[in-house]
Amino acid sequence: MSERKAIFITGGGSGIGRAIAQLFGQRGWFVGVGDIDNAGMQETLAGIGNGLTYAHKFDVRDRAAWDTALEAFSQAAGGRIDVVANNAGIPLGGSLSENTVEEIDRCIDINLKGVLYGAQAALPHLQKTAPGSCLLNTASAAGIYGTSGASVYSATKFGVRGVTEALDAEWAEFGIRVRSLCPGFIDTPLLEHTPNAASNEAIRDRVKAAGLEITPVGDVAQAAWDAVHGEKLHTLVGQTARRMAFASRWMPGRVRKMARRQARPLGR
Repeated sequence: MSERKAIFITGGGSGIGRAIAQLFGQRGWFVGVGDIDNAGMQETLAGIGNGLTYAHKFDVRDRAAWDTALEAFSQAAGGRIDVVANNAGIPLGGSLSENTVEEIDRCIDINLKGVLYGAQAALPHLQKTAPGSCLLNTASAAGIYGTSGASVYSATKFGVRGVTEALDAEWAEFGIRVRSLCPGFIDTPLLEHTPNAASNEAIRDRVKAAGLEITPVGDVAQAAWDAVHGEKLHTLVGQTARRMAFASRWMPGRVRKMARRQARPLGR
């Protein structure tokens, strides 16, 4: 087994996944990325530029493809995987009554089932490098308190937090760390998307109109590094996430009233 540590990151073709890949690569790790966007993955790896990289095109909704991807990456990385970052995800906003069945299924399949499939596939690889190996799941501030106009997305991110807590206990006997990142609104290309097929309002425009903070993507990459090497179960990223966590714990009534006042669904 190689002595160089290795990390595999889904959603590595852009945004948070790219930032995590490049930071770990700059710090000497062997980096693998998975995505459905081959061109994006190549741009990510070019930003690392040391040749200690690997890209694998696959869909996180395909359970068998997970096994193929991780086995191939393990071989490329010298027989080891120290961290699997379950980062692939998509946004979905708008009133639940307006979300299509296809949109709901796709969001749940990628954001939640993809995380579960990734955890299943990662376990035997992380056992080989334990103690100290890590499953890192990207949740969201929307998984701290339900976000009006994003009920399906919030449900998936609450689920990711729940999976993280369950596996942190379940895998303790193996010496595997299980962690989550809970970012607020991060400055990535996802903010340019519309929240659903019926909307023409970019997510970034709605965030700015609400006066909410947009956090630099590099802050998430550093948070990922800290999460992998630290003891926090959930790592909050950005002021929006930290304020939401504080308020939901200590001022739940105020948060509920605020959510009702700001109940216009994303996209209207």
